[in-house]
Amino acid sequence: MSKRDIILASNNAGKVREINAMLANTSFNVVPQSTLNIEEAEETGLTFIENALIKARHAARHTDCPVIADDSGIEVPALKGRPGIYSARYAGVGASDQQNLDKLMEEVSALDEHQRQARFVCVMVCLRHADDPVPLIAQGIWNGIAVVEPRGENGFGYDPMFYVPTHECTSAELPAEVKNQLSHRGQALRQLTAMLTDL
Repeated sequence: MSKRDIILASNNAGKVREINAMLANTSFNVVPQSTLNIEEAEETGLTFIENALIKARHAARHTDCPVIADDSGIEVPALKGRPGIYSARYAGVGASDQQNLDKLMEEVSALDEHQRQARFVCVMVCLRHADDPVPLIAQGIWNGIAVVEPRGENGFGYDPMFYVPTHECTSAELPAEVKNQLSHRGQALRQLTAMLTDL
């Protein structure tokens, strides 16, 4: 099978690893933007879609290949949807995964147990070039419960506090192949891959 290169507009090692694993058996070869010395774009959008497009256009200006980008995060309805689009910098610009996790756990711990519903959201886009007027857009949503006692060593970000009722464990306790089947990013990437294949 001949592979077609697609640039991934992310320098997040966890995302790169997940997306590469999910596309391993497709006709697409994912190249992280870091291999082309493309820096992260500033996320100035107010929605997941806007931020995904900003990141994709930024990377597309530096390459002749198609670019995929995602914007994702965790939403807690009882916190008015926070952290949402600010998930990666919830504890401040440059905050570590652990700092973001700690801040959200502190806020969730003040909620009653029945208020701790949460969901992971992922919007993934593909641009054929920087000025592509018809971007491909896919979306995935994964419902769960935010817990205040993190568990598990797999995954990254908020995975240790995202409880998956169907599997009675956190996202960080799931094997990677199971998580990729269930997750918001897996859902969005399967939709996007189908669109790309149709093209």
